[in-house]
This record gives sequence, structure tokens and C-alpha cells, in this order.
Amino acid sequence: METQGRTGKWETRLGVVVTLAVGILVGTLISNGVRAARDTNPVPAAQPLSIPSPVELSSVFSKVAKEVEPAVVNISTESIIVPRRRSRPRPNAPEPFDPFERPFDFEGPERFRERNLGSGVIVDANGYILTNYHVVQRADKIEVQLAGETKRYPAAVVGYDRETDLAVVKIDAGRKLAVAKLGNSDAAQVGDWVLAIGSPFGLEATVTAGIISYKGRPGFPQNQFQRFIQTDAAINRGNSGGPLVNLAGEVIGINTAIVADGGGGSAGIGFALPSNIAVEVYNELVKHGRMVRGSIGISFRGSVSENEAILRSFGADHGVVVESVEPGGPAEKAGLRRGDVITAIDDTPVRTGDDLVNKVAAMPIGKAATVRYLRDKKPQEATAVIEDRYKVFAAQFGEEPSAEESSEASSSLGMTLEEVTPAQASQYGLEQDENGLIVTDVEPGSFADELGVLPRDVILEFNQQPVRSRRAFLAIQAELEPGSDVVFWLKRRVENRWVGLYLGDRLPR
Repeated sequence: METQGRTGKWETRLGVVVTLAVGILVGTLISNGVRAARDTNPVPAAQPLSIPSPVELSSVFSKVAKEVEPAVVNISTESIIVPRRRSRPRPNAPEPFDPFERPFDFEGPERFRERNLGSGVIVDANGYILTNYHVVQRADKIEVQLAGETKRYPAAVVGYDRETDLAVVKIDAGRKLAVAKLGNSDAAQVGDWVLAIGSPFGLEATVTAGIISYKGRPGFPQNQFQRFIQTDAAINRGNSGGPLVNLAGEVIGINTAIVADGGGGSAGIGFALPSNIAVEVYNELVKHGRMVRGSIGISFRGSVSENEAILRSFGADHGVVVESVEPGGPAEKAGLRRGDVITAIDDTPVRTGDDLVNKVAAMPIGKAATVRYLRDKKPQEATAVIEDRYKVFAAQFGEEPSAEESSEASSSLGMTLEEVTPAQASQYGLEQDENGLIVTDVEPGSFADELGVLPRDVILEFNQQPVRSRRAFLAIQAELEPGSDVVFWLKRRVENRWVGLYLGDRLPR
């Protein structure tokens, strides 16, 4: 029995081995059959696909960053702020502070410095740097830090253009500097990869990547001279003035604005002024110290001028509807008036507001331009002599004041003022038509101080008269006599909103 049991076990084991051998043989035959099927190419002309290495894309970004970073600078500014001091309680005055604070003897510093950071890009080896105007605006001290250095070089403003928010500053580094290569922004396309380089939150040499999301985005508000490149490359506070670069290492834009999230950071939408616009402005600034643009002295709104129903009502199928004519300007002298539809300038058709602005702004000052227009649905023609836009619209934009004017504005009533452009009004959160004068300094103990005027107030009216320039303000001030009443209508930022206030008192006799 024992022998039989052992024999049975061996027979069982032998059966298992035979079964495994047969299975292996069958599997081998099947495998060879599959391999043979794979080796047979049913479509001989098809080329195999390959997966590109992600290292190649990364190396392009790295190469571009290394090429451009030496020309990107960090810009730091300081502005002297004079807070208002009180020597006695004035319970009827508007109260900007917490009502539970002491209303007497405010013991703050007489002056303190406000510091801001931005970026810039070197475009001339002699130290000329392109940046945003809002980076250096109202700065008493400007310093530039070059890439890879800790030393800060003092900088001077060569010129600025408020309407494009561009400025040129210059440093003397005692040597030739690395220069960024400028590209043609017209060649950029939606979907192109771009890099934004700058100093967000003071973190210099920061590089972010994204694509061009849109081209030709209008300015804010509808600024006639701003057409932005929109990108999703991360742009944050401090990136302003830095370059937007394509993958050829060319600067195609100057980073200017962002759509901020609730915390003040980027919401994934940034705006850069195209390099072609920046080049035109730069050349004018280094030549004249400011941007010189032509004007015929009319106002219009694109949404109205390009509205087909409105155009049809005036008997036109294209053109720009004149909504107002600047007193004493070229258009008024040429006989144009509200309701005229401008259809051509010097035989160049005018179909949109951009057509008109671009054509006239590029014309030399003093040139006689032929204006064709419709009035009462009948073709008319006039000759308008092109004038300096800043002089034509002095009441709106203001001319740069002389040193005497600035001193008078500062000393007579005890405050320093600066014009607020439409773009700045939008940045401050003011209404589109609330262009006035922002108070940048108040002299302690002065009439303005006693009246309750604060730095960063925006004065809109002076004795019931609109003031959009220092010149207009000084003209009203010049008529005042000792004992005259002074009344300001102004806007003041209180927490997260603007509050309108009347402040008034009588001048000392």
C-alpha cells in the first residue's frame, strides 16, 4: 500500500510537469505569432510619431531669460509725504481718522517717506531706461539697481508721457550697459509664448511665462493712445515697467497694468504696452522731454461715432461724429461744430475714431490739413492747422508748469497740486469725468491745512469752477483778495470709497 501511494504521487507530479511543458510550448508559439504580426507593417508609407522632449521647451525659456535679464532693472522710489497736523480741535471739520482717536495735537511725524518699487528695461547702453510713468510719478528720489548688483544708482527723469504711462530715466553707471533687443510688436500673434521679467513685490529677476491672450485691448478708460497686449503670464505689482519678451529674446511690450484679485495680486490677466508704441514715445521723450502730438481740437466717443444708426441720422455711412469743439482750437477756427461728421483728413478716409486720432496725432505741428465732413447731410471741406495737443486741451490735460507756477501753487494756499489724467482717474477709482488736481503735499499750519485739505485729496472745483490744470487753478487763485471766500469741492478716499466734500473758509485779511 505504501509503495502504491508513492507511485501515485510520482505519477501525479509527472502529469503536472507535462502539462506545464505543453503550456509553455503553446505560449511560445502564440508569442511568436504575435511578434510576426507586429513585424508586418500594413502601411509602409506611414512614419512613426515621436514625443518631443520637454527639456527643449524649458531650455528655450532659460536661454531667453539669460539673454534679457542683464538689461532688466529694479527701480525704487521715495516720495516725501506731509501728513496733516492739528493744533486745536475742529469738531465741524470732516474727520478722516477713527472718531474715537484723540482729536487734539496729532503727534505724527512732520514728514515721512513713501517707498515704491517697479521695474525697467535698459534700451541704450549709455544708461537710458524705459519704464512706466506711474513708477516714477511724484518721486523725490529714484534709484536703479542693475541685475546681479547690490549698488543702487541715482536716476533722473528724462521725460514722460501720461497718456501712454511711459517714462524714460537715465543713470550713469560709468560703463556701457547691457541692452535689451526691441522687437516688432505687430508681428506678435495671439497664442505666442511670452515671458514677463521684472521685480514683482520687490523680488528682482523674476521670470514668468504665458501666452498672448489678446491684441489691441483698449486702454482704461478708453485711452486713445493705449492699445494693450493682453497676456496670462503672471504680472504683479512691481512688474510695472518691465519687459514682455517673445521667445526670440525680443522685447515686444512694457508691462503696465493688471486685473487684480481681491488681495491685490494678479488675477491671471496682465497688460503690456506694445513695443512699437513704446519706441515712438521713447524717441519723442529723449528728443523733446515730452510726447508731441497733433490735434484739431474736437472730442468724440467711439461708441457713438461708430454707431451706424447715429451715422445714418447724419447722412453718413462712415466717419466720426463731432460731439464738442474746443474753444479757440483749430477745428473751431476752421468752422467745424458739433454734429459734423468728419469723413476724411488729407484724402485719408476716416472710418473710426482711431483712424482720426492716429492720422492727426502723427501730423507735424503747424501743418494745414484738409478736413472733409458732412453737415446737414451735405459734403463740406475746411482747412485746419494742426496744433500741439497739450496746448489745445490745456484745460483738460494741463501744460507742464514752470518753476514759478509750481512754487506759487505750493506757497500761496499751502499745498502742492498735480493734474489727474483720465487714466489716473480710472486708477484712483474716480468717475470718468472727474479729472481734477490731486493734492501731493500740504504745508503744516497753512491755509489749506487749517481748511482741512489732506494729501491725496482730489480737488474738482475751486469756487464753483472746474479745475483740471494748475493753470486753471492759479488763474482763479490770482483773482482772490484778502478776506475772499475759498470753497473747494473735492473727493476723499475713505476706507474703500470716495466721498465728496465741500471745504470752505475766508482768507485772512
